[in-house]
Amino acid sequence: MSAPAIHTEGLTKQFRSGQVAVDGIDLAVPQGAVYGFLGPNGSGKTTTIRMLLGLARPTSGEAWLLGQRMPDRGAEVLPHVGALVEGPAFHPYLSGRANLVRLDACDVTADPTTSKVRIDTALERVGLSAAAGKLFRQYSLGMKQRLGLALALLRPRQLLVLDEPTNGLDPQGTREVRNLIRELSDDGTTILVSSHLLSEIDQVCTHIGIMGQGRLLVQAPRSDLENDDDARLVVTTTPAHAGNTVPILESLGLTDVRVDDHEVHAHLGDVAPERVSAALVHAGVDLVGLDVRRRSLEQLFVELTGEGFDVAS
Repeated sequence: MSAPAIHTEGLTKQFRSGQVAVDGIDLAVPQGAVYGFLGPNGSGKTTTIRMLLGLARPTSGEAWLLGQRMPDRGAEVLPHVGALVEGPAFHPYLSGRANLVRLDACDVTADPTTSKVRIDTALERVGLSAAAGKLFRQYSLGMKQRLGLALALLRPRQLLVLDEPTNGLDPQGTREVRNLIRELSDDGTTILVSSHLLSEIDQVCTHIGIMGQGRLLVQAPRSDLENDDDARLVVTTTPAHAGNTVPILESLGLTDVRVDDHEVHAHLGDVAPERVSAALVHAGVDLVGLDVRRRSLEQLFVELTGEGFDVAS
C-alpha cells in the first residue's frame, strides 16, 4: 500500500501559556481521499494545519506530507502542496490578477512561460475572471477566499490543504467550492478540508476526522460511520397493524422495538432491511414505509464532545 498523503504521530502543540492546543494526534489521510477535518472553532484544527505546513513547530511528535518529514523536507514537498490557511494575505493596492502574477513570480519552481495561462485558468475555476482587474482591497470576504483558492490552484497539486474554504461565501459560492473539490478529487488530488460546517463535509468527504479540545476523537472512512451499529429501523403502517408488527420484528432479531402510533421503531443490528420488508408483507402487514436511520455526523459529534455543531450550508 502507498504511504498516506498526510501522516502524524503524537503531534502536539503547547503554547507558552501552558494551553495544549493539539494533544498527541495521529492523523492518517490516504492518498486520493477527501478528508473532512471537523471540529468547532478552537478545537485545534488550524494549529494542526499550521504544523503540517511548517508554519508552526510542534512541541512534540512528527508529521509527514507526501511521505516527506516536515518541516525538514518542506522545500522539497511544499511545491506539490496547495494551501488556504486563515484567510490569505495579499497586497491591497494590487488587483487580484496582479497579486497572483507577483506570487507566481516568487515561486522559483514555477514555469514563467506558462504563468498567464495558469493564472487565467485558476481565476476561471474559482469564478473570479470578471473581477480579476479589481483591487484586492475592494474584494468582499468571499472574493478574498476565492482568490486564495486560485493561488492554491496555480499549479497542479498532489495535495490540497484547505482551512475553512467557504468562509464568507454565499450558498452559491459554497456549492461551487464543493463542486470544485469533487473535480479536483476526481483528478487524483488528495484534499484535507477543515471546517466547522457539517453540510460541506458531509457532501464531499470520503474520510472524516473529528477534533475536540485539541484531541482527535474519531477518524474513519465516511462509509464506516454510515454503517455503524446504531442504525434504527422505522416501519410506517396503520395504527391497527402497528401492534402486529412488533412480534415480527422481534422474531427477525431486531431489538428495542417500540410502537409510536402508526410507526414502529427498532434497533436494526445486522438484519438486512429487505428481509424485514419481505417478512412484513408476507405476514399481511399494511406496509406504508420503511426507513433506515443511521447516526448522523451531527449526532456523532454531539456524542463525542457534548457540544453543539453548526449545520448551516
